[in-house]
Amino acid sequence: MRTIDLSPLYRSFIGSDHLASMIDTANRQEKQTSYPPYNIELLGEDKYRITMAVAGFAKDDVIIEVQENTLKVTGNKESETENASKELCSEETQQRKYLHKGISERNFERKFQLGDNVKVLAADLQHGMLHIDLERVVPEAQKPRRIDIGSTVIENQ
Repeated sequence: MRTIDLSPLYRSFIGSDHLASMIDTANRQEKQTSYPPYNIELLGEDKYRITMAVAGFAKDDVIIEVQENTLKVTGNKESETENASKELCSEETQQRKYLHKGISERNFERKFQLGDNVKVLAADLQHGMLHIDLERVVPEAQKPRRIDIGSTVIENQ
C-alpha cells in the first residue's frame, strides 16, 4: 500500500489544516463497492442532487442519515426466505423461481462526504430511483467581503 506524506500540505495551507486531515482520512477509508450506481447533478449554483438506482427497494427499506459532514444511505431488504418464514404458511404463499435474476436487490451502504455548509433538503423514491436534494448555504459571516486599504481594524461582528 502507498503512503503519502502530507506534511507539505500542513505547511502551505494557513488555517486549512482540516483539508489535509480530510485527504488523509479519505486515503485511509475502505473502498466502497460500485453498487448501487449513482449520479451527482448540479441543479443550480448551490443546489445538487444525488440520484441512486435502487430497483426493488421500497421507502421503508432505505435509511438516509446525516452525521457531521457524512451522508450515509443504507438499503436493507429482507430475503424472500425470511419473508416467507415470517408469514403464515398458506397455499397463496409461493416462493418465486427465477429463470434469470438481473436485479440484485442486495443490501448496500453508500457514504458521501459533504462539503462544509451543505444541507440535505429532501429525499424521494420514485420508479426505483432515489433522489436526494442538497443545497450549500453559506452563512453571511463566511461570504467574501471587501476590505478597503487604509481602513481601521474591524472588530468581531
